[in-house]
Amino acid sequence: MARMTAARAAVEILRREGVTAAFGVPGAAINPFYAALKASGGIRHTLARHVEGASHMAEGHTRANPGNIGVCVGTSGPAGTDMITGLYSAIGDSIPILCITGQAPTAVIHKEDFQAVDIASIAAPVTKMAVTVLEAAQAPGVLQQAFHVMRSGRPGPVLIDLPVDVQQTEIEFDPDTYAPLPVFKPAATRAQIDKALGMLNAAERPLIVAGGGVIGADACELLVEFAELTGVPVIPTLMGWGAIPDGHELNAGMVGLQTAHRYGNATFLESDFVLGIGNRWANRHTGRLDVYTAGRTFVHVDVEPTQIGRIFAPDYGIASDAKAALTLFVEAARELRAAGRLPDRSAWAAAAQERRATLQRRTHFDDVPIKPQRVYEEMNKAFGPETRYVTTIGLSQIAGAQMLHVHRPRHWINCGQAGPLGWTIPAALGVAGADPGAQVVALSGDYDFQFMIEELAVGAQHRIPYIHVLVNNSYLGLIRQAQRAFDIDFQVKLEFENINSPELGAYGVDHVKVAEGLGCKAIRVTDPADLGTAFERAKKLAAEFQVPVVVEAILERVTNIAMSTTNDIGNVVEFEETATEPWHAPTSIRTLKV
Repeated sequence: MARMTAARAAVEILRREGVTAAFGVPGAAINPFYAALKASGGIRHTLARHVEGASHMAEGHTRANPGNIGVCVGTSGPAGTDMITGLYSAIGDSIPILCITGQAPTAVIHKEDFQAVDIASIAAPVTKMAVTVLEAAQAPGVLQQAFHVMRSGRPGPVLIDLPVDVQQTEIEFDPDTYAPLPVFKPAATRAQIDKALGMLNAAERPLIVAGGGVIGADACELLVEFAELTGVPVIPTLMGWGAIPDGHELNAGMVGLQTAHRYGNATFLESDFVLGIGNRWANRHTGRLDVYTAGRTFVHVDVEPTQIGRIFAPDYGIASDAKAALTLFVEAARELRAAGRLPDRSAWAAAAQERRATLQRRTHFDDVPIKPQRVYEEMNKAFGPETRYVTTIGLSQIAGAQMLHVHRPRHWINCGQAGPLGWTIPAALGVAGADPGAQVVALSGDYDFQFMIEELAVGAQHRIPYIHVLVNNSYLGLIRQAQRAFDIDFQVKLEFENINSPELGAYGVDHVKVAEGLGCKAIRVTDPADLGTAFERAKKLAAEFQVPVVVEAILERVTNIAMSTTNDIGNVVEFEETATEPWHAPTSIRTLKV
């Protein structure tokens, strides 16, 4: 038998479980693990500037490609607490990441030793499993179980806390005979699928709601095939955006209070049956449940049995992995088509596309300062279907979801449930590092950008190029818009006159100087006519210097983005004028009908 430290055994297991990248910050209590990481080789490590940043980088890495599991590493005490936000983000969006923390020696954990904290208890509510390993011989089994838990059922994060003495203890472990545990995924039965399909076929105006679970299960091709077989239009959720290409004739648009299309909401409100696959009925998607559910029959397919009925009781529920369910849905639909027993949905699908061609928002404005809608229009022109967009929260994300186009799975990488400010920069670095040949474009408002701006230096140090579109109105725009209901505009202004950059006026922080000071390239745009040129220049700078490139668009201070003020998807307020001429929305998927 081979003898090695528990830390070395942990690293060997990571390699055999398919881990290729880790993100973190070393420290005294985790240094034995880092020594093993260096000695073993084979795992690329990226040094973060903040440990929370490392957790979001791990998320970005996982989200970039099927099968990826990002690993974030930190020392004892505050390193673990810093990564709690990343764990919360990961569990909210069903993202498997592994967080490894150092810990004080086992003999003094309970004695208020320096940076000793019960991180396993702190992390328990935001992980699928959180454990402090007190016996070195248990380390291999705990790691093996961690990967099994992360991948099984509804995926999610795990935290493993390793006391420094446990890491250094030698154990018997043979890495050559190590094997991952089988992954458990519940699978639908043919009887369940036949019943659900029978309910769908009995409807007149059915829809499929495709959630992030379809992308997570790598089942997007099956989803599209099933939609094409049945002729049923598809509503992707925000987390499922890209599961069916935006240009597909059966893509009916997104539904919701904020990140939704006018035509998507209109089509949903005309439907009488909804088949939800791999979605969780998030409140920003549904709004008021009485409006969302009225007059509709629901079938819900989800990998997590307890998710069915959590938000509202469906008429029929199936606990199943999305890929397993869609495999059977396709099989059953093929049989029905061969027997001539599938209803003709062409008129219903055509009606959805008719709404898509008539209910559009205006994006073309020539105003100075720039209106944000024009930024997304120019992004559509500059960045093609291969682009991977990364964003988290704010008016920038909401408007981007309303106006950008996504054509492939994992090309809209969005922190949906937690939405922490600061997520975008480190997540984009994780995505870009996982797919070095991809065009990665991040999207932030000024406050999200400032939260973890130091992580730009990681991109400069490790030569991770991507383009970061920064829409700057020097405001907490989403909170300002929400404060309208309280008739206040309080503590949401970021404006000040920067004595070192008077040319900015009241826009405060000089993001160009900061980005350049962190080793990156940056371009400021004040005229909408210059946006296209700036994006092309950014592509060239990223390719030449292999660093992040920031394109800052100076926006008008106040723009109210379309959203519901009554929690009702049938009552979304269009604060700006909508498109009435084709040139109002020149990059829309369907040319506007007038």
